[in-house]
Amino acid sequence: MSDPEVHHAPLNATFKGIERNDEGLPIHQFLGIKYASVPARFERAEPVESFAGAVIDATKYGPRCPQADVDVRHLLRIPEDFPIAPEAEDEFECLNLEVTCPPISSTAGPLPVLVWIHGGSQIVTFCSAASKICDPTKIVADSIRSGKPIVFVSINYRLNIFSFGDGKEKNLALKDQRIGIDWVRKNIAAFGGDPSNITLSGESAGAIYTHAHLITGPPVKRAVLASGTLYLSFPLPVERGNGMIKVLEAKVQELGQSSLRSSSVPVLIQALKECNVNTMWIQEEPELDNWETKPEMVEEIMIGDTEYESVIWRNGVELLDGETIAAAFDQNPDLGTKLRKMYQVVADRPTAAKLGALDIVNDARYTLPVEVISEKLRAANKRVYNYVVDQPNPWQPSSRAHHAVDLLFLFEGIDLGFNPGAQTVGREMRQRWIDFVSGQAPWSGDKRFAYGPLGECREINEAQFAARRRVEHCQVLREAGSGVYMPILGALTAGRISLLN
Repeated sequence: MSDPEVHHAPLNATFKGIERNDEGLPIHQFLGIKYASVPARFERAEPVESFAGAVIDATKYGPRCPQADVDVRHLLRIPEDFPIAPEAEDEFECLNLEVTCPPISSTAGPLPVLVWIHGGSQIVTFCSAASKICDPTKIVADSIRSGKPIVFVSINYRLNIFSFGDGKEKNLALKDQRIGIDWVRKNIAAFGGDPSNITLSGESAGAIYTHAHLITGPPVKRAVLASGTLYLSFPLPVERGNGMIKVLEAKVQELGQSSLRSSSVPVLIQALKECNVNTMWIQEEPELDNWETKPEMVEEIMIGDTEYESVIWRNGVELLDGETIAAAFDQNPDLGTKLRKMYQVVADRPTAAKLGALDIVNDARYTLPVEVISEKLRAANKRVYNYVVDQPNPWQPSSRAHHAVDLLFLFEGIDLGFNPGAQTVGREMRQRWIDFVSGQAPWSGDKRFAYGPLGECREINEAQFAARRRVEHCQVLREAGSGVYMPILGALTAGRISLLN
């Protein structure tokens, strides 16, 4: 069979893609499609409107944004000998996207579109399709098998300092993504997609960005926030960003360059490493002012967390002693003691103190925000579907259902046949996502859905949910307010996040 082609009149191009196969089912992919150009470092991207009649080779993944190397096998417990080929990097050619779809001639009518924004602490590409881990082939194949075919679009964007900028232009990643989403609206019809039926989704940092897009618009039909919201990493004052920029500027000068704007790429990456910049954030801008009270511009949402999200702070927190952890709760003389006791933080019990610290981080950064956003959207008469992921890591169950483990199930880019429970969860998760993207209720709106443990997937009620999450703890945190618990979290976690846990 010949490789797939799409003749795209609006872009004045012919895209030549590749055909993949999932258990005998053909899937078409168009890779490395450039959606925008970067005119200069730290400048806003410019949309690609036309290819001037060119034939575009869309058979290879496009380059990603330059970044420090992070072995994604580490956090996900993927066997060390699983091969992941190095990915090309280019700061000016990294604004590209991938389209995975059913063979266009085999489908009738425009199909729902799922747009994916990857995570990675806003500094790296955590699990790309090129790595195989987040290859959407199986999701699209399962959608065809279920009679609900969808189109899947993955957006690459600028990261770390290339996104953060040097003070002139802010939040370039958010602006890159917005151009990518607009590209989907304008151009996905030629690939069989329905531009009026978009589900925006992301995991971790990708979910943070997705939430930001729901606040700033334009509207989308549906959204999935997987293990992340703006409450996980909210917009921070410009002064905070300027402080980091100043430190990095001094470092590149120490390394022999004149400025961040003119530095070589290797020196910029070295500066990030030497300054221990292991996460970044969205900066305050007018469109994000009062984001907590602004409406999310979406008709329905699917939102949830994994059981052990705070694992990404584990190595850092474990370096603290019991006295230091207990002292963090002294940030608030009124309620600090109550919270410290509630989370079993005792100065002379170092192991319990470390576990308690990770528990409060988990509750405040992940579990509580799911409830806050869900209630807000329900109050606005939006449809909300809540879930929990409690299926442990397939290779190392003692690592629990940790942050990002859901990527292994959702994509099953790596064969999980050795673990039938994990494979069952993956099939169930993909089907629920497909149902949601197709406009069908993935489960009863008055129930939650639980993926795992032990491979069991089912709806659960509120009492069963309370057996899986610290519901009463979250209620105490909510009543205390972020002004009470955020300084405590800052003392416990500042500079201690890592994807190598």
